[in-house]
Amino acid sequence: MPETRSNLNSHLTSGHRLARNTVWNLIGTVAPMLVAFFCIPLLIKGLGTDRFGIVTLVWALIGYATLFDLGLGRALTQLVAQKLGTGEQDDVPGLLWTSLFLLVLLGLVGTLAIVLLAPWLVIRLHVPSALSRETLYSMYLLALSLPAVISTAGLRGVLEAYQRFDIVNALRIPMGVFAYASPLLIFPFSRSLVGVVALLVAGRALSWVAHVVACIVAIPKLRSGIKFQRKAMGPLLRFGGWMTVTNIIGPVMVTMDRFIIGSVLSVGAVAFYATPYEMISKFWLIPGSLLGVMFPAFSTSFVQDRGRAASLYGRSVKYLLLTLFPLILIVVVLAQNGLNLWLGAEFAQRSTAVLQWLAIGVFLNCLAAAPFAVVQGAGRPDLTAKLHMIELPLYLMALIALTKFYGIEGAAITWTARVAIDAVVLFWLAGRFLPVQSSIKIQTPFLIAGAVALFALGTLPSTLTVKLLFLLLVLLPFVLVAWFVLLSPAERKLVQSPVRP
Repeated sequence: MPETRSNLNSHLTSGHRLARNTVWNLIGTVAPMLVAFFCIPLLIKGLGTDRFGIVTLVWALIGYATLFDLGLGRALTQLVAQKLGTGEQDDVPGLLWTSLFLLVLLGLVGTLAIVLLAPWLVIRLHVPSALSRETLYSMYLLALSLPAVISTAGLRGVLEAYQRFDIVNALRIPMGVFAYASPLLIFPFSRSLVGVVALLVAGRALSWVAHVVACIVAIPKLRSGIKFQRKAMGPLLRFGGWMTVTNIIGPVMVTMDRFIIGSVLSVGAVAFYATPYEMISKFWLIPGSLLGVMFPAFSTSFVQDRGRAASLYGRSVKYLLLTLFPLILIVVVLAQNGLNLWLGAEFAQRSTAVLQWLAIGVFLNCLAAAPFAVVQGAGRPDLTAKLHMIELPLYLMALIALTKFYGIEGAAITWTARVAIDAVVLFWLAGRFLPVQSSIKIQTPFLIAGAVALFALGTLPSTLTVKLLFLLLVLLPFVLVAWFVLLSPAERKLVQSPVRP
């Protein structure tokens, strides 16, 4: 007997399943990073700096190639999750095959674009003449992989809608490991870029086949045959189009500060800003792992039971706050000591305030990931895109002005102010979409304001002994309040029990 709509919704949004999937996402993200840590020195030694630099560009191009999907992967996740919430599972095969058709077409457009631009890119990147032919052929090979790379996003999106993050990460981990480790396999035979890139492209093709097989095995309805659903093209393209706006503007606002610092101050100043930024930005792995799971859960529950969606949203914000507050507080309080130990006295002197400001901004930005996922899960990516469109020119003007007057600290202040305003607007929008419980509405602003106030206290100059005492006096009561007050009995039981489906 098929599952009823309520049973399916409960199954897809159960606490244990979402917790397990979040752990899967963390593992799937961290494992390739650990492999990269050990493989990159070997790659540099084996390829040389010039060839390795080109390989990093290939990795970057593969990453940026997802822009060619016009947000259809994310759109497919939202629409399929919505269909599951309304019990219209028979529409899923049509949605998937239609989106794959569109994604392959877009991939072919990307292939043509890279083929045409490759000779120009080789010149503009100042590739050494001895490597120009290798680089050109490598880009041609990369171009051929784009249809598979882009359409894999759609296949992964369907698995995410079904909360099959175990399968998603079982495929992501070996693919991530392969990307860094596979070039080492050909070193005994060749150091050619063409061979390295050919191996990476072959890996992407195998990944595509594995995703197709995984979808067919995990979702039996797909075995009924290929179906094209013309009416699905409109919703897919509308959602994906607004997602593309966000995907383009978002990275611009994330990276533009470095270019402004380089042009207004100096290239040397960029290092004192970018280094703490790269360090603190790793905390985005936490909301990324959680909200990657919660986005389809919000989409599924939003169309059937907004009370359930509101409950998931409130818990997401709470868990992010409880996880991130102690970590960010430690970074803020020990910023100077940590930088001095890691990078030396000069970095500590010039980058401490930058790290502290950025840490506060990352904290707010991570919390805002929850309402961001709610708004998009509700099918309104246009709102987040319009918010970014309004923010971009205002942010750039403020960034230039404050960088001129206050240097890299001014850039950090501007970035933090932007994400703070962004967070306020997103929390307000989420509150309009969901019947958020009054306790959440009251608690969240006070908890966030209290956290920021403690961060501010943590920036005050003091000795290491005083800093450690401050951390003890703050974190010990925090743990007690979090456990006995903020977490419900059911949540405490969930923490104590093993994560299981």
